[in-house]
Amino acid sequence: MKYVRMPIEIESPEEQGYDTIRFNLSESSMRDRNVSELGLGFDDLLLMYGVHRGAPGLRALIAQNAGVTEADVLTTAGAAGALFIIATTLLDKGDHLVVVRPNYATNIETPRAIGCEIAYLDLKFEDGFRLDVDRLEALIRPNTKLISVTTPHNPTGVTLKHADLTRLIAIAEAHSIHLLVDETYREMSFVPKLPVAASLSPRAISVASMSKSYGIPGIRVGWIVNRDAQLMERFLAAKEQIGICGSIVDEHIAEAALKQSASWLTSVERTNREALATVESWLAKETRMEWVRPEGGCVCFPRIKAGANIDIDRFYRTLQVDHATAVGPGHWFEQDRRFMRIGFGWPLGPELSGGLAAISVSLDAARA
Repeated sequence: MKYVRMPIEIESPEEQGYDTIRFNLSESSMRDRNVSELGLGFDDLLLMYGVHRGAPGLRALIAQNAGVTEADVLTTAGAAGALFIIATTLLDKGDHLVVVRPNYATNIETPRAIGCEIAYLDLKFEDGFRLDVDRLEALIRPNTKLISVTTPHNPTGVTLKHADLTRLIAIAEAHSIHLLVDETYREMSFVPKLPVAASLSPRAISVASMSKSYGIPGIRVGWIVNRDAQLMERFLAAKEQIGICGSIVDEHIAEAALKQSASWLTSVERTNREALATVESWLAKETRMEWVRPEGGCVCFPRIKAGANIDIDRFYRTLQVDHATAVGPGHWFEQDRRFMRIGFGWPLGPELSGGLAAISVSLDAARA
């Protein structure tokens, strides 16, 4: 394994220092929550090793939401931990996989570290960032082991069509390969939610976490859902070799949050729709930028128009240095730096509006 640090992590707010940022539009989750909101007590919590597959109550709640059984769920150290387990279990050096790009960096960097051959299905702004299933199928080779997609997509917020998900599963089954669907944003959808992919076929593997929709990334709880018992044993073996089990404290908090999911997610949807409306209103006036309206998640991926005559380096320098504003520049996702990911779920109303205004002022200052 040849590990390389990812720009999205090197330049993240937690690495740069939250105290250096006034307007934080770089986050990809909802606003961080406080433990006090759950009304939890920890005095009687025994700090023992946890069940290796994950706390039974937590897994039961995840399974109920996914339409599978508790045996089909394995908890992990966040969705990032799930993606690492899946990649290192299914892939060897020289194996081939098909990955949608842009993408959350771990979906690409871990296969690279393994030494895999990667075929990229590049999503295009001009196509509304829609996944072309025919193009994807044409990339499959005899040594293809995995297809990796996300929905709702990070960083664009575009959602797969139900018919496309069905076709992807059929392709995976026909070629005896696995379909990995990163569903971290599934609970934040502006269109009808898709079924959990893993509920539809043993060839499908679903990944999600408590980080994005629930706004509690600090507890590091994610999960893998899959209906192939033998494959789940292999995933469990990987988890045990990495860390044996999850944190009792983290899983206790996650279970409590999922028990309150109805009220939490109602609040999230209201906040998210209001924030999206703020971004949409700003973009309607900011004629130097264009976007594809997201259908889910709490991020979007607008770009500076090619004819706007903007010095891109000066723009980002002005935005960061003069206005202490953070966004996710395109290079985080191996895209042109005219693109930027704007997270609208994390910043509160005035912070979001202030950050959007700072982008406009920085565009003014960066005219070429």
